[in-house]
Amino acid sequence: MSRLAELLLWTAIAGACIPIGAGLAQIQRILPRWLDEELRHFVIAFGGGVLVGAVALVLVPEGVARLPHPVAATGLLLAGGAAFMAIDWVQAKRNRSAPQFIAMAADFLPESLALGGMFAAGAGGAVLLALLIGLQNLPEGFNAWRELAGHIRRGAAVRRMLLLALLGPVCGAVGWFWLAGIDAALGAIMLFAAGGILYLTFQDIAPQARLARHWAPPLGAVLGFALALAGELLLKQGG
Repeated sequence: MSRLAELLLWTAIAGACIPIGAGLAQIQRILPRWLDEELRHFVIAFGGGVLVGAVALVLVPEGVARLPHPVAATGLLLAGGAAFMAIDWVQAKRNRSAPQFIAMAADFLPESLALGGMFAAGAGGAVLLALLIGLQNLPEGFNAWRELAGHIRRGAAVRRMLLLALLGPVCGAVGWFWLAGIDAALGAIMLFAAGGILYLTFQDIAPQARLARHWAPPLGAVLGFALALAGELLLKQGG
């Protein structure tokens, strides 16, 4: 299989995790009270843990390796956080706030773009990033569906999920053809995305994961990060 075909396959798998997560969110008759409380918060926390893992283990290390200038790297990280804060502010002002769906789109698309560049460059962390994207899309699809279902029609929610899933391979292909060999641009996208993900994690995801007198949600965050760490260690052993 060619590297381009491998990229398209991985981005398609990662994107498919979005509607799969949304489908799981529609299971309402299995322990509905627990589903609405403990499980929902666990899933939110798990997604937050995977996001932090993707930032700490892939996006920032790979981004800094390609753009090692301290001022530029730090500035892009902060710019990503500021840009995502502006998006969040505009959505809230228009009373259209959908933090879970916005978080999913805002990290999936630039990560897919970066993934395309990493596959084109033969980077060792490309497969790990693809796995992390898929892992984070499952809980994000789950939570985004439950969020959208209460605000818009079912058909519109389905179209949003499917469109976002299909945009993954498109962004991956754009990254493959436009970012190959341009390490500085690829590093800039990864650092910018990392800053945005960190903002969304602590602004929207982490507060929603907190459930008083319950221990599964914070454990979900630890589990999500642990899976990201395990993937990184396995990748190093394999290399």
